[in-house]
Amino acid sequence: MKVGLLLEGGAMRGIYTAGVLDVMMRQKIKVNGIVAVSAGALFGVNYPSHQIGRILRYNLKYLNHPQYMGLSNLLKTGNIVNKDFAYYEVPFRLDPFDQKAFYQSGVDFYATVTNLYSGKAEYIKITHPLNQMEVLRASSAMPLVSQIVELNGMPYLDGGIADSIPIKKILSMGYDKVIVVLTQPKGYRKETTSSRLYEMIYRGYPNFVATWKQRSRNYNQSLELVNNLEEEGKVFVIQPSKKMRIGRLEKNAQALTAMYQLGVNDATTKSESLKQYLFKN
Repeated sequence: MKVGLLLEGGAMRGIYTAGVLDVMMRQKIKVNGIVAVSAGALFGVNYPSHQIGRILRYNLKYLNHPQYMGLSNLLKTGNIVNKDFAYYEVPFRLDPFDQKAFYQSGVDFYATVTNLYSGKAEYIKITHPLNQMEVLRASSAMPLVSQIVELNGMPYLDGGIADSIPIKKILSMGYDKVIVVLTQPKGYRKETTSSRLYEMIYRGYPNFVATWKQRSRNYNQSLELVNNLEEEGKVFVIQPSKKMRIGRLEKNAQALTAMYQLGVNDATTKSESLKQYLFKN
């Protein structure tokens, strides 16, 4: 039996996913492949490397570090999340990522990115996260507050623009069971927002702007598909059991810890039903 895991993004709301993944690791729930988006990709690499607690630990430790994320970084570098510190100093030296364990896990891991030329999502296989940090950075590079990330001469930004919930992608990969971790509570629907800033700042990438304009519709359609598949028993969904007040760039340690704990609680509550889903015919 092959099991796939889909991880939605959502910036610091993704700390919910950290709680879910820590429970799954403690309960030794194995998956064969992961398709992740934005913060889901950044945090999700810790699942194959089996580093329980690492996501919450480094986020709390460096949350208010001047070089981690914030307006001063945006003004100085064009990136609200500091490239050198957050993507290199932390995983390479301050709180080392276990790349060897990731590789030895044998998990097929795909990070979702948005190609600015085509406006379409691409799913890049991650085999050595420390060597492919720019891919992970592209997957989580939020528009307007991040510089465009170049990969092999092509421009990319946050994978959540083109495919926030890549349910169709993971279904196409042939997994027998699919676990979906969302970062918004049941009943959430994305509302349409103004595209004026995008039209101005990304005017050289008309396909990207067009994709942005359809983002809410595409997101809600993917969500509807997930809900239908869940009702049919074809996928297993874990998502926040209640609405939490947490910003995309949350700087409050208590709010982050509460969101993480909600992930722990929800995953623990659903652990038996998850095992039943995984092992039933």
